[in-house]
Amino acid sequence: MKEINVGLCGLGTVGTGVVKILKDHQEEIKYKLGCEIVVKKVLVSDINKQRDVEIDPSWLTTDPDQLVNNKDIDVIIEVMGGIENTNILLEQALRNKKHIVTANKDLMAVHGQKLLKLAKNNNCDIYYDASVAGGIPILRTLSDGLASDRIQKIMGIVNGTTNYILTKMTDEKLAFEKVLKEAQELGFAEADPTSDVEGLDAARKMTLLANLAFKMEISLDDVVVSGISDITQEDISFASSLGYTIKLIGIASISNGKVEVSVEPTLLPQDHPLALVKNEYNAVYVYGESVGETMFYGPGAGSLPTATAVVSDLMEVIKNIRLGISGNAYVYPQYKTQLKENKEKYTKYFIRMEVNDEAGTFQEITNIFTAESVSFAKILQLPGSTKETAEIVMVTHKISKQQLLNSLDELKGLSVVSDIISYYRVDGEE
Repeated sequence: MKEINVGLCGLGTVGTGVVKILKDHQEEIKYKLGCEIVVKKVLVSDINKQRDVEIDPSWLTTDPDQLVNNKDIDVIIEVMGGIENTNILLEQALRNKKHIVTANKDLMAVHGQKLLKLAKNNNCDIYYDASVAGGIPILRTLSDGLASDRIQKIMGIVNGTTNYILTKMTDEKLAFEKVLKEAQELGFAEADPTSDVEGLDAARKMTLLANLAFKMEISLDDVVVSGISDITQEDISFASSLGYTIKLIGIASISNGKVEVSVEPTLLPQDHPLALVKNEYNAVYVYGESVGETMFYGPGAGSLPTATAVVSDLMEVIKNIRLGISGNAYVYPQYKTQLKENKEKYTKYFIRMEVNDEAGTFQEITNIFTAESVSFAKILQLPGSTKETAEIVMVTHKISKQQLLNSLDELKGLSVVSDIISYYRVDGEE
């Protein structure tokens, strides 16, 4: 086999990076694979658009059929995004016995299990390492490097936009809206940032990580999601005074065969490795039963980091083709999906409330928490927004989410509680 022919769907930021790497690293790639990679066709929306990379005009097409129904093309690289139309395109490619490499976490979170099964039935491979954390090979690590271990927990920063915003809010004491606008101007945030700042992008990535780590079929609907748009400078300041940094953290954990997957603002000890991850960088912390704690850090997006992961996946596909073992990478879920109920989800919590500054207030609040068997590791009391109020900030010992919710419901009914301002998960103190 002298060459492998590739069809590339998309020539934006990542697609351009893929072409550059295939061109600039061609000798090293050919040496490692024993064959050459040839780009046959590139699917674009505008053939006449100016590109950041030199490309043969004869490669360009606006017709998907020239890729998915082209008998000369062996592998489809999909970096154009989208969900439903892209899913139709890739399904057709798989039925035509074409292998797939994709960086599309939205697609894989929604249709991934169906596509993986279709690929297996057609003796094809799908690799999607670039869909989570850009240049960090975290999916490959879970499926290969830590394959012999039992993963107990994954927690990480898997969205660079939110990490950039929270870094600026923490280090420069800026308001959320101001930092978001700056992030949009710099290209770190989309014009519509909802998917990033409300946690949906991170939730899609955590779905993929949980599926691999726990060998269950976890869906996006199984992920509990909360974003960062309500975090204030006061939250950050109080967290800091208690020794914590706020990050948007994706968490997937398993115990007694039951899984919890969430994306939410989380307080981490200031010396925790994830608390030290700044700006648009990503990092994933993995707890294995045998290996212990490992951490993976790097750029979570960008043309060349993500393209590096795409081309690495392409090389893996080609190795399988040459070895005659294509279609064996996917393994059906080993376990039935079982999700934890709120009474089974245990962690610490940061709670901030405004109360009446009068005798007996603290006793009434304490009675509520005592009834739910909630105790505290840290408590601060400060002046409130008026002379008649005070602000109480507390960090609980480890409690169930059900205990938290029950306590908050009871507190809302107390006349001495003006407002439950915020509450966040506290993690990373094991």
